[in-house]
Amino acid sequence: MGSKIRSIELIANTASGSVGAGAPDEARAILAEFGGKTNVCVPENGDLSGCLQAAVDRAPDLLVILAGDGTARAAAELCGMEGPVIAPLPGGTMNMLPKAVYGTTDWKAALRDTLEYGEERPLGGGVVDGRLFLVAAILGSGALLAPAREAVREGRPVIAFHRARRAWRRAFSGRLRYSLDGGPRGMAEALTFMCPIASRALDDDDQVLEAAVLDPAGVAEALRIGLASVMGDWRNDPAVQAIACRQARIWASSGIPAVLDGEPARLKASVQVTWKSEVTRVRAPPKTARPDEPAAPASKTVKAKA
Repeated sequence: MGSKIRSIELIANTASGSVGAGAPDEARAILAEFGGKTNVCVPENGDLSGCLQAAVDRAPDLLVILAGDGTARAAAELCGMEGPVIAPLPGGTMNMLPKAVYGTTDWKAALRDTLEYGEERPLGGGVVDGRLFLVAAILGSGALLAPAREAVREGRPVIAFHRARRAWRRAFSGRLRYSLDGGPRGMAEALTFMCPIASRALDDDDQVLEAAVLDPAGVAEALRIGLASVMGDWRNDPAVQAIACRQARIWASSGIPAVLDGEPARLKASVQVTWKSEVTRVRAPPKTARPDEPAAPASKTVKAKA
């Protein structure tokens, strides 16, 4: 373990997606291999936020998160650029941020590699309505379709269709109005914003968000986009328009449903989405080509605004 890491706090949420009851002891054993002052916190009575806040208050050199994307996002908000460096391990259901940082390796391998070979680096993210997202944000009726999309991912197309139809019936009304980088106003059912670390169309060091305007005509088109996002490249769908942007304004007649890094949220009726190049610091092995992910396209499909 690098000389700069003298103390480590690890949050193990055993109630989260892929964290088993034995994970805390397994984590302690791995940390013991590398020495230093360590503490493993297992939230009691569901008090995850209290456990997280106490860990941050102890000001460790490294804060390891073995939990879901929502906890990793909360840790990033608490730590910022001045607090502890974070290591968001895959311990949830979707593991959006861990996959973007570590690939598809399991949490034990990711922890060992991070402690042995890890490097500290800043991580950019988006901010909307004062809330951070490190991977992706969905605003509008697309946020209501998230359960249908997960059913598609799990290979349950019939359930996916019924979920999509139910979501469409109670879909956010009024549609979204938007302006990207101060450009012309438009209308859409939903918008998504993806950070460079998770975008196939952007390089990790690009200082923009990948914005996508989703305007399906009905439940069938909406489900088609959801299927494409799992099975292929949804950017090729005729109901999707993708563009690179640094800032966006979105407004509607009422509060906007959203999903931030996989976590549902309700935003104000008028919000601004902004890209920030440095929102927190992460520790991870050096960036290398990952054989489990498709190569980036030779030419980007996202159009950058001047």
